[in-house]
Amino acid sequence: MKNAKHPEPIDLLPYMAKWAALAVIVAILAGSASAAFLFSLDVVTAWREAHGAIIWLLPLAGFAVGWIYLRLGKSVEAGNNLLIDEIHDPKKVIPLRMAPLVLGGTIISHLFGASVGREGTAVQMGGALADQLTHVFRMAPSHRRLLIMAGISAGFASVFGTPLAGAIFGLEVLAIGRMRYDAIMPCMLAAIVADQVGLAWGIHHTHYLAGAIPHITLWTLAATLAAGMLFGLAGMLFANATHGLSDFMKQRIAYAPLRPLIGGTVVATAVWALGTQRYIGLGIPTIVESFAHQLPATDFLGKLAFTVGSLGTGFKGGEVTPLFYIGATLGNALAPLLHMPFATLAAIGFVAVFAGAANTPIASTVMAIELFGADIAPYAGLACAVSYLFSGHTGIYRAQRVAQAKHHRHIPEGMRLGDLPNYLRQLRNKSGGKH
Repeated sequence: MKNAKHPEPIDLLPYMAKWAALAVIVAILAGSASAAFLFSLDVVTAWREAHGAIIWLLPLAGFAVGWIYLRLGKSVEAGNNLLIDEIHDPKKVIPLRMAPLVLGGTIISHLFGASVGREGTAVQMGGALADQLTHVFRMAPSHRRLLIMAGISAGFASVFGTPLAGAIFGLEVLAIGRMRYDAIMPCMLAAIVADQVGLAWGIHHTHYLAGAIPHITLWTLAATLAAGMLFGLAGMLFANATHGLSDFMKQRIAYAPLRPLIGGTVVATAVWALGTQRYIGLGIPTIVESFAHQLPATDFLGKLAFTVGSLGTGFKGGEVTPLFYIGATLGNALAPLLHMPFATLAAIGFVAVFAGAANTPIASTVMAIELFGADIAPYAGLACAVSYLFSGHTGIYRAQRVAQAKHHRHIPEGMRLGDLPNYLRQLRNKSGGKH
């Protein structure tokens, strides 16, 4: 640079100092919020498991959550999609109410037995709390984007105990085919510190044992490719079914609180009819089981149906832990067919279904390494890449943009995933159905 008074590394020092301080503040806020959330989640999960009959109050709990969001949460109901939209097209600071509303809504959902996750809650709390610093430090729109991304990374990292995957998730989740490297330092630092903040509060994350990873052979690679295709299709099915049910309910039922009331009634009745609570809540005990021995081959379908029924009718929470459950149990079911160890294919499915549904193959691969060790990296990387391709241009986050299409299909750069079906429909109509 001709006009620079100092060498570039020297000029970067004030920038580094500023973003290091902001990232640490974001990390403390997000990590502390995640810790409070995880402690609360443990308490309500233990209560629900000890008092199984509480499931019959799930319809009323759903109505209450729907009513609260109708009265107080219309501006933040879009959840993760609101964060992604604000990063791409900044308009106004995310209301602080997003954090307590999603926290309370998720805790209620888990207490009474909905099948929802926790990532959405942690990410929304992290993003909303981070964005409040916009007022304090009078951040420009371009810098505000980085702040929200750091909050997303911090929330994800602290709720799962995977700091590197959390950092990359915040960079990768915004757009298909492109990552925002301008935020890499604040996202990385915020994720690492947020994870340490959670640990300092006494949070303990579940440890999964993937066992001995088989040596790479022609067969193990072929089996991983085949499994990756099925994992991607499972991710696509989950995303399409959840969005489809949500759209159907909104079209048929105008009064929002009635949607989770109906969904809660169906879920509670299904739990009673099946005589098991195996498919509600986070389902972590079943995930752990999937690494140890063969499970019923239908477990992944059960979790998929219960989660779609819960999230699609308006219960609050995340999608990611249910996706871990679906992936691990699907991998468990495929293991005998593909002559792979149960634990290995469960671990691969754990991350690969998430990779396809969220369109985040890099973050998912790094998560596999953090959770299961470096030996699984080749298999996880391959399965996540294939799953990402086979899930198509769908995903659990409708606000994701298409920066680069996954294959030869032409899609305008910057299009939201949520707008893609209408675009393709119009394209087919114009071409007489040839596309």
